[in-house]
Amino acid sequence: MLWAYLSSGALLWLTVTIAAWIFAERMAQLLGQNPLANPVLVSVIIVSTILHVSQIKYEAYFQGAQFIHFLLGPATVALAVPIVRNIDLIRKHALPMGVSLFVSSVVAILSVIGITRAFGLPDEVIISMAPKSATAAVAMGISQDAGGDPSLTAVMVVTTGILGAVLVTPLMNLLGIRNYAARGFAAGVAAHGIGTVRAFAVHPVAGLFSGVAMGLNGIVTAILVPLILSWLGYIR
Repeated sequence: MLWAYLSSGALLWLTVTIAAWIFAERMAQLLGQNPLANPVLVSVIIVSTILHVSQIKYEAYFQGAQFIHFLLGPATVALAVPIVRNIDLIRKHALPMGVSLFVSSVVAILSVIGITRAFGLPDEVIISMAPKSATAAVAMGISQDAGGDPSLTAVMVVTTGILGAVLVTPLMNLLGIRNYAARGFAAGVAAHGIGTVRAFAVHPVAGLFSGVAMGLNGIVTAILVPLILSWLGYIR
């Protein structure tokens, strides 16, 4: 009886979400910011497990978590602060960033289209997954306008972000890339906001360039995805 009352309240799920994040962040610190202990990944696992065990629907959970969802907007806008403070450094890298942005955006779109086509997935799924490397709000808008499923797009965006945040550091180390500007830019293009959080945890310069890449990639993806899907015949 008490659980039924508590589980229907918004405050409970807000508290659960915050507690899960604090635990995940503390665990990441204890493990030396190991990529596998990514706080977003750990938080998702914790909250998903609680919801599954307690058989609580996502809609009920979101009633409490929507305040945190609202804060995504201000948090994204706040990325402008380090960008403005380091605008001269960003200008020095404008040309390589522009070339890298275009190439990486095209590769991200074409690669997912190629993989999904190879597995024979329906057109709606292909359209929904094409903008996966853009931040969620942008990707969902692109998907909806192109005839995809925004819900599927949101899932793919989060999955891409988590995988990117987990893999980016060991992959860059394996490739011998030590330049934090390059490492951060790659994380922002491939893994948007979640990758940017990881980049800031590694180095301030990496976080700065990841934030720039995330913002620019959202614009470029919004332009390229409809053009490429139209060229390939998915949009008529």
